[in-house]
Amino acid sequence: MSSNEPDGNGAGNGADGALPPPPPPPPIPPNVVPIQAELEQAPEFVKKKVVRVPIARRGLASKGQKISLLTNHFKVNVTNIEGHFFHYSVSLSYEDGRPVDGKGVGRKVIDKVHETYNSELAGKDFAYDGEKSLFTVGPLPRNKLEFTVVLEDITSNRNNGNCSPDGHGSPNDGDRKRMKRPYRSKSFKVEISFAAKIPMQAIASALRGQESENFQEAIRVLDIILRQNASKQGCLLVRQSFFHNDPNSCTDVGGGVLGCRGFHSSFRTTQSGLSLNIDVSTTMIIQPGPVVDFLIANQNVRDPFSLDWTKAKRTLKNLRIRASPSNQEYKITGLSEKPCKEQTFTLKQKGGSEEDCIEITVYDYFVKHRNIELRYSSDLPCINVGKPKRPTYIPVELCSLVSLQRYTKALSTFQRASLVEKSRQKPQERMRVLSESLKRNKYDAEPMLRSCGIAINSSFIQVEGRVLPAPKLKVGNGEDFFPRNGRWNFNNKKLAQPTKIERWAVVNFSARCDTRGLVRDLIKCGDMKGIAIEAPFDVFEENPQFRRAPPMVRVEKMFEEVQSKLPGQPQFLLCLLPERKNSDLYGPWKKKNLAEFGIVTQCIAPTRVNDQYLTNVLLKINAKLGGLNSLLAVEHSPSIPMVSRVPTIILGMDVSHGSPGQSDIPSIAAVVSSRQWPLISRYRAAVRTQSPKVEMIDSLYKRISDTEDDGIMRELLLDFYTSSGKRKPDQIIIFRDGVSESQFNQVLNVELDQIIQSCKFLDENWSPKFVVIVAQKNHHTKFFQAGSPDNVPPGTIIDNKICHPRNNDFYLCAHAGMIGTTRPTHYHVLLDEVGFSADDLQELVHSLSYVYQRSTTAISVVAPVCYAHLAATQIGQFIKFEETSETASSDGGLTSAGAVPVPQLPRLQEKVCNSMFFC
Repeated sequence: MSSNEPDGNGAGNGADGALPPPPPPPPIPPNVVPIQAELEQAPEFVKKKVVRVPIARRGLASKGQKISLLTNHFKVNVTNIEGHFFHYSVSLSYEDGRPVDGKGVGRKVIDKVHETYNSELAGKDFAYDGEKSLFTVGPLPRNKLEFTVVLEDITSNRNNGNCSPDGHGSPNDGDRKRMKRPYRSKSFKVEISFAAKIPMQAIASALRGQESENFQEAIRVLDIILRQNASKQGCLLVRQSFFHNDPNSCTDVGGGVLGCRGFHSSFRTTQSGLSLNIDVSTTMIIQPGPVVDFLIANQNVRDPFSLDWTKAKRTLKNLRIRASPSNQEYKITGLSEKPCKEQTFTLKQKGGSEEDCIEITVYDYFVKHRNIELRYSSDLPCINVGKPKRPTYIPVELCSLVSLQRYTKALSTFQRASLVEKSRQKPQERMRVLSESLKRNKYDAEPMLRSCGIAINSSFIQVEGRVLPAPKLKVGNGEDFFPRNGRWNFNNKKLAQPTKIERWAVVNFSARCDTRGLVRDLIKCGDMKGIAIEAPFDVFEENPQFRRAPPMVRVEKMFEEVQSKLPGQPQFLLCLLPERKNSDLYGPWKKKNLAEFGIVTQCIAPTRVNDQYLTNVLLKINAKLGGLNSLLAVEHSPSIPMVSRVPTIILGMDVSHGSPGQSDIPSIAAVVSSRQWPLISRYRAAVRTQSPKVEMIDSLYKRISDTEDDGIMRELLLDFYTSSGKRKPDQIIIFRDGVSESQFNQVLNVELDQIIQSCKFLDENWSPKFVVIVAQKNHHTKFFQAGSPDNVPPGTIIDNKICHPRNNDFYLCAHAGMIGTTRPTHYHVLLDEVGFSADDLQELVHSLSYVYQRSTTAISVVAPVCYAHLAATQIGQFIKFEETSETASSDGGLTSAGAVPVPQLPRLQEKVCNSMFFC
């Protein structure tokens, strides 16, 4: 919003005009690029209030058995604390004044400036972010410097699309004139102008718990130095992760996609000082090599003649290729309309005048004029590397994809499974790989780090953890037991609160299995667990003539069949699907049952059916139908500190987005809430769509009139009230998943404000107390037991040494890591108005990892967060099959934000909306 526009609902716009609008800010000099533009504006109503910030740590917890651990943080010593970073804005243009927009060329130009004008720059080293910011330690000789540099042969500046592919190899003179050689030398104008001064003292202050904007900037400079160091080694950079071009670190996950293993490294401020966090990181890249080989693998076909070229065009757009025999690099802009032997272009004759042009096919040109043999391209489209008005065609067999190009589309279930299997590492192997990486990067020799006086220790930081005992659980017949090693089972045990399954039926979508035998075994297994299952009304087999029909039609037909035969609506339907994990029937089937009819349903794809499998299926069915499989003994008694004394609701909040390559799929916000206080094992969910890639939930409070609020919170609070004996919650404990540290203030000021408004809308005088905790899984801190091949034991908690110097955070590994290296969950307590002790709060978080009804294990993150994730995923399937995600642009460009209305989700039927349908 520009400063002199009237401010939507700010003070001083009213008719009385009591307050004049504030004066406009001073103009920004043309050569200064304002930094910090990436902070999102908070909504207007927040600005007038006191801004909440994360609370400070109140003390360390002490419960649990002590354990000595190592972590993948390395101590950093900073000696040049009095120095300053100087931030300069960089502006790059061609000779004719056009700005340089090609990626990758910036670093080459700045390197050339550094090399050519070393004395004018007083021999200073640069930290350059590859775009518009450059940093030095201490000032450059002048505040504004202008240079001109010439670069020879820029092959990968990716803006050389307007040449024709003729003259590859050794062009003759006629060719050379016509080609406007794209890789002749180019001149660049470079302007470097002073923007800001950042004291390194800010790092020292942050370590004392006083964070400032300067500190964020200073750490950003250190991270940019790491990125630049990796870039000089030819790495692919993905935020703070670096990937070397090394075939040995790539693994094929199918579909022409490779998982490429690299390293994450970033500086962190901790209770024990500055540390460097290094971890193994994986990104997906396109299989380099012949374009045709990639397409055949990507589409899973036998030969190039079976390829779907419409799909290929979408997949290939914007990828970079190298053409033979010239070895020139280009960016793919499209494909030719016609095959190579029919696609023509205008060729000027050697030494002839403008009129001496002939129309020639691409095939004839390459074969006859250039004497290049083409084995299979004649009937395939050509690759276009030209501009829209001036296409440039190259036969597909002369094109190879260059290495290290990111693949940003969503992975299939099979690709994901393959990736997990191939990229996991045991704790000891991971430690070895990380130590080697630190040695190989030679950060000690990095000139910029040296001029900051930074030295990085090469040994893993040692921390003290505590192992919390597992909470006591209750199952059927009043039996108590303690889980061992984060696991338990229901052998010879009954479920805590089993349901009855009375009116039910089975539908089979052409899955090959002994359906009658399955039903018999399910009833027998249910009986052993305490679930009384009557014989099903019927088994509906799919009519074979619909087996090839579209998923929506198959579901429709099956429902017609069921409705015509059943006397009334069933309580439950068991659905057999023909394929595991990625059945396209799943979404339409769930939508039909939950949104249109209000029927609880369980899908299974029975391959290996045994007692364990059936027990797991029954755990899900029991939870969905309102039963409880197990619960905490402290919830039964009830004696949970702070929670059992006064009505308390527990919320889990999550937003799930499409894959990076899909910019037009709405994000899905899900909030689950506990019900029937004093229980904390029963939940229900509310789910809404919102604009793509928006992380903050915008529908918690949605006032549509003076008396109506259509937001998520109202729905959940009313359910808590009716299910908890007409009590309003006096305490609201919120677990928020998936937000980064830069968004903590928005959670506290934007989302929490909506929740408070929703409470006030229900009752003006109601002021519950709030606890807000963020759960993070995608961070890079890992823990190891020195000298042991095992992962850390379940219940391991760390709140010292490598946690935040001021804020209240801790790491918890609640689950038993069976494969690979355990990923701890990083919990940040942003607000605690209830006043939990450190031990009580950590104990509550640990206990909530044991109430997940779908499995007989402790899980890695609190159950409400897991449920929110499940609810978002399941209801996301409702719209998944209705929109065409394939058309999403591969470069992930965002649509014009806000212009596209987001499709709303259908609401669930009343009969199932309070159920744990997501289990």
